[in-house]
Amino acid sequence: MKTQKADVVIVGGGPNGVTLANYMGLYNINTVLIEASEEILPYPRAVGMDDEALRVLQGVGLADTAVKDMISNVPLRYYNSRGVCFAEVKPKSAQYGWPMRNMFMQQLLEVTLRNGLKRFDTVDLRLGHEMTRIHEDNDKVVLHVTDSSGEEYCLEAGYVIAADGGRSEVRKQLDVGFTGLTHPAKWVVVDAANDTLDAPFTALHGDPVRPFVCIYLPYQYRRWEFMLFPHEKEEDICQEDVIRGLIRRHIGDKVDNLDIVRIRAYTHNSRVADNFVKGRVLLCGDAAHITPPWAGQGLNSGIRDVVNIGWKVAAVVKGLASPSILQTYDDERRGHATDLVGLADNMGAVLGMTNPIMAGIRDWIFKATDSVDSLREHLVEFKFKPKAHIVKGIVYHESDEVYEDSLVGKLFIQPNIETAEGNKEKLDTVLGDWFSIVGYRTNPTDFMSEENKAFWNKMQTQYVQVNPSRSGFSHDDRLTASGCTSIEDLENSLADWFSQARDKIVIIRPDRFVAALTSPRRLNEVLDALRVQLTGK
Repeated sequence: MKTQKADVVIVGGGPNGVTLANYMGLYNINTVLIEASEEILPYPRAVGMDDEALRVLQGVGLADTAVKDMISNVPLRYYNSRGVCFAEVKPKSAQYGWPMRNMFMQQLLEVTLRNGLKRFDTVDLRLGHEMTRIHEDNDKVVLHVTDSSGEEYCLEAGYVIAADGGRSEVRKQLDVGFTGLTHPAKWVVVDAANDTLDAPFTALHGDPVRPFVCIYLPYQYRRWEFMLFPHEKEEDICQEDVIRGLIRRHIGDKVDNLDIVRIRAYTHNSRVADNFVKGRVLLCGDAAHITPPWAGQGLNSGIRDVVNIGWKVAAVVKGLASPSILQTYDDERRGHATDLVGLADNMGAVLGMTNPIMAGIRDWIFKATDSVDSLREHLVEFKFKPKAHIVKGIVYHESDEVYEDSLVGKLFIQPNIETAEGNKEKLDTVLGDWFSIVGYRTNPTDFMSEENKAFWNKMQTQYVQVNPSRSGFSHDDRLTASGCTSIEDLENSLADWFSQARDKIVIIRPDRFVAALTSPRRLNEVLDALRVQLTGK
């Protein structure tokens, strides 16, 4: 049996695996991605992407292409048992540089992601290749793989990322527990083309007669989801004439125009792996956590995994960081992924009430909260979605007690800025692919020791000075800023952020999380602490 070698092997060629492969290509890491299927499935699966996930795609230069196949700012409406809309999620914020709610079709996104791999000579996408065995052997991971012709070969890699879905063979063979539950109610999912319904929103209908969901998608597609009751057999319900009857109840004769693309019954699971890291293997996406669809966070959680993994694995492979930093992936991601599973469970419980009395109580509670401005804003702006806050990991907190309002460990904002050349850009464009050290009205390099400059330059760190909007600095002055990139705070957003932070310098990780906040006087002390976290010395 022949043996091949790579720095990194990714098992699973869905959106998470291919996004990660794009990051490995960006970082010039020798990577093999194996995927058992030879073709992309031709129908939608995941259908919602948030602003954080789009920012991750921006990081590998694919967001602008991906959004061409998306509908942005699609509202989410909740309907009560009488068919009356009692709440609407319609966020206006774009604090991370992108709209918060974007509807898409997974098969089109996968084409964009796979096309992105063509830019990188260091990434080898192997379709029709299936992993059959995996084990760790001293300083490497060994995988047995069968290719599309049935021939078996070995792959040896320094690190393996399992992105092979909820039934992950990697997770099973490594004997990693997958704790959680299987929900008793099944739902039938229907994808329909040639949709002409004038309803440009996602609707969650808490109808106790039969709870259902109606999702507005690009290119005249629409998804319908109906709850099945315990006495119903899925083979009886999953018939086209029965499905058309269920849809007809809500849109009348317009159902006759629909082309039914797919009908499938699903059992929803809520599960989280007991550890996201096992030796040299990291689990991501559905291999690490399965989330019911009600919060629209399944794929988005996986994309957050990817951007956390990408820079860490690349730094280790390049010898820039200690392998011990990979364990921080579990520290930083498992808790937040678990919180989002809980959110989806709660939303599903609210939607799926079939007891008319309980549904009536639910409707009354939501009607009461609608009269309270702060609660209504909390719902409309989707503020009830848990946000990641890294307490333990590659972050420097001033004390062991980390307060909720601390900006350290949270995702940094992404406003539009003006470059020294006078161009309007999203902030991440000037932050680079690795760490960045950003000073407000301050050049951070003026306060760095030579030792720290040497280390952080080796990390390909970008140094940025933010000037107030229309600060009076000429373009020539800004172009010649010593040792750093000079930008203007075009929307005054960074001024507000630094005012809240009460410090003038922020260290931003490659995944755009705030690693530390500090004053110029303490900058070297903080950089020393982060260097120890990264390298162990």
